[in-house]
Amino acid sequence: MLAEVEPSDSETGPERTCIVTRTKGSPGDMIRFVVGPGDVVVPDIRQKLPGRGVWVTASELRVAEAVKRQAFARGFKKKVLASEDLPAEIEALLTQDCLQALSIANKAGQIVAGFGKVEEAITGGSIAGLVHAADGGADGARKLGQSLRRRFGEGAVRPRIALFRSDQLDLALGRANVIHAALLSGSASEAFLARCRRLEMYRPAALEPRPADLGLEDDCD
Repeated sequence: MLAEVEPSDSETGPERTCIVTRTKGSPGDMIRFVVGPGDVVVPDIRQKLPGRGVWVTASELRVAEAVKRQAFARGFKKKVLASEDLPAEIEALLTQDCLQALSIANKAGQIVAGFGKVEEAITGGSIAGLVHAADGGADGARKLGQSLRRRFGEGAVRPRIALFRSDQLDLALGRANVIHAALLSGSASEAFLARCRRLEMYRPAALEPRPADLGLEDDCD
């Protein structure tokens, strides 16, 4: 078990300090870490594990830098073990967290899948966002984007998520060959979108230019 320790000054107040860049930011824009058994650095993506925590900007590049520069040892003020695989481990955890949230939204009745059903949901108007398989064709996503603009106007802002493969969406939604899905308005959909924003922020592509049909975007073009 992780030892119970009183939170440090860096874990109080509305902001946290990144141990790599020394910049302050919202806890939602950072990854928290604690020390586990054997003095191993453990990512706490839900920010609920007991013990003193240190924070790194939610970026795979920043976590890799923290490992390389031994920033965790300085942050915890003791010798700790930070695996070189830590950046990839966190990416997998954040992806799993998103897909679990998608599954919850589906069980809450806030997901419809299939091109035709998504078009019907757009016409109905209660759309919180669209989900497209990252390995799906661009034509369907483009057509659904056009449907959104026809329904809500050119200035419509609806997130479009293309962060997951079709097989990942299949498992999360319990159905086969999911290429397009719509998020209906509701708290479960909003929770999923919040997790997707964090995952996109974490992935290296979030810091680099990318094609317009990838990642998580607002449908405002």
